[in-house]
Amino acid sequence: MRNLKKIKNLTLTLGILICSKDGFAQRYLSDLDSSLLYLKDSVKPFLKRYENLRFSGYIQPQFQVAQSEGARSYAGGDFSEFSQSRFMLRRARLKLDYLIPTKDFYPKALFTFQVDATERGVNVRDMFIKLYEIKRHFFSLTTGLFSRPFGYEVNLGSSYRETPERGRMSQILMPTERDLGAMVSYESYNRETRPHFFKVDIGFFNGQGLVGTTDFDSYKDLIGRLSIKPLHVKKFEFSGGLSLLYGGWRQGSKYLYNSSITSTGDRFFQVDSSIDNIGKKVPRHYYGADVQIVLKNDWGKTEWRAEYWRGKQPGTATTTSNPGILPVTPIYLRNFDGAFLLFLQNIINTKHQVMIKYDWYDPNIDVKESDIGKPGTNITLADIKYSTLGLGYAYYLNENIKLLLYYDIVKNELTQLPGNTADLKDNIFTCRLQLKF
Repeated sequence: MRNLKKIKNLTLTLGILICSKDGFAQRYLSDLDSSLLYLKDSVKPFLKRYENLRFSGYIQPQFQVAQSEGARSYAGGDFSEFSQSRFMLRRARLKLDYLIPTKDFYPKALFTFQVDATERGVNVRDMFIKLYEIKRHFFSLTTGLFSRPFGYEVNLGSSYRETPERGRMSQILMPTERDLGAMVSYESYNRETRPHFFKVDIGFFNGQGLVGTTDFDSYKDLIGRLSIKPLHVKKFEFSGGLSLLYGGWRQGSKYLYNSSITSTGDRFFQVDSSIDNIGKKVPRHYYGADVQIVLKNDWGKTEWRAEYWRGKQPGTATTTSNPGILPVTPIYLRNFDGAFLLFLQNIINTKHQVMIKYDWYDPNIDVKESDIGKPGTNITLADIKYSTLGLGYAYYLNENIKLLLYYDIVKNELTQLPGNTADLKDNIFTCRLQLKF
């Protein structure tokens, strides 16, 4: 009878773990899944040693077709030289959370570890600890490898994101979304007080994220975000946020190029070759704002999202990506902007969803497409603006399985550079099946 009871408890708990609506996967990166606090009574009768341990994960096998062989793409990476179709595991992740609660079931400490294993290799995506203030339940400290608190799209988990990928600007300026650092957060967990309608995160980070194995200078990025939690007005729900990144990295070259104007009004990059430039900090400043609006209707919901970034980005002649090692080539300082606009609509019922997404990334807002490639201007392919229109359909078979069909239509500026005088053939079709638990 005792063994039968244990088996019954084990079956009940496994059922809860597998069939839980959210599968214990957080919608937003590094957030606490509150369900960890309320499952304890189900687990307590057996295996008490592991009662605060939770596993979650998801897998995203997909098939893609590109418009041309060897297409360069931000829809899962570039295609190989002689291929325009491929099967791939876009993501296959397993996440472990270990929560230490207080006696009255408030969070006290959280350890999170997440790994991504695909045909391209095995990589750590999260490894951090989060300590909670347990007197008033307002503050927490997070340290380790975790998501940067900037923007909405960056922090929306890949298993919950409706589109296959984050936008081009997110991938270039915030590759892998994570970084090593420490962050203080203000968010009310107190069940006895009125919930606060906002959350504040602010922290210091190395800056290069996962593109480098170690920090190559002493400069740190200050990153902060003020999030407005959903406010309900009749059938509408409003939320949003403001984000800031204020940092930079060490200059390893004496050559610093800044945008300037000739006497005839033409744009060009003017070089400063002072030896004093070596070792100086080149600025990396981002400013972001986002808003989300949800309308609930008979079919499910209609949702609009908008996010805009603007700032100053250091790079090289060929890229605006942040380096993983100290760059010793000439530095180009550019003013950029970009945006993500998304429309979501359930049709018939909540199992069917259509989506339209438009995003752009302009790495150099000071130049026009006719300036790019002019002799003597030093304006290069790294200054080309790209925009992407995405059209998609998702079918939710159940709470754990989703089928996604999506087509990216990518447009680039037409320039005077060889190979970039016409629109590139880099549209991508994606068919993805996702299972999460």
